[in-house]
Amino acid sequence: MNIEPNPYHANQQEPLIIVISGPSGVGKDSVIQRMKARDLPFHYVVTATTRPPREDEEHGLDYFFISSDEFAEMIEQGELLEYAIVYNDYKGIPKEQVRQALESGRDVVMRVDVQGAATIREKTKDAVLIFLTSQNEEELVHRLMARKTESREGLKLRIATARQELKRIHEFDYVVLNRENQLDETVDTILAIIRAEHHRVHPRKVSM
Repeated sequence: MNIEPNPYHANQQEPLIIVISGPSGVGKDSVIQRMKARDLPFHYVVTATTRPPREDEEHGLDYFFISSDEFAEMIEQGELLEYAIVYNDYKGIPKEQVRQALESGRDVVMRVDVQGAATIREKTKDAVLIFLTSQNEEELVHRLMARKTESREGLKLRIATARQELKRIHEFDYVVLNRENQLDETVDTILAIIRAEHHRVHPRKVSM
């Protein structure tokens, strides 16, 4: 994987790891997709997962869809920055693509669940953790129900998990409200955070 140098910060000394997280249904994927659509010069991490692809998903672009045996081998070889069981399937962040992106000087943006964000903070304490949230809990439940991608039991599990994840907001550096139909405003706020981080008197030093 060849990763081009980052032109976004002319005076950038250290690249950042930006973790975009939050409860299920808050719009993490939509935010990442809008960032990509705006052609922002970051490296967007592709997550490995053992779940089967959905109809509109592409291997290597949305996820790396791999077998359980392949995932187990990556765990044994220490090739994952973080991994977890998410609704009965494994998901994880391959280390190598993150390492290559950082070496090129590009900021790395990754989308993980709240559990994954906690693991990344343990391993890379200078990662920037951003918590996406909705207007309130009722709106979040409405979004989950509106997706209509889960069985009744699966939906109950996601709602219960989301309520618990909302309680972990204090573990993050920033909170960003992702309002309905205002993705560009959400992305602008995230960009403002990244710009501010690159102007710290004492810059973060990411190590893996």
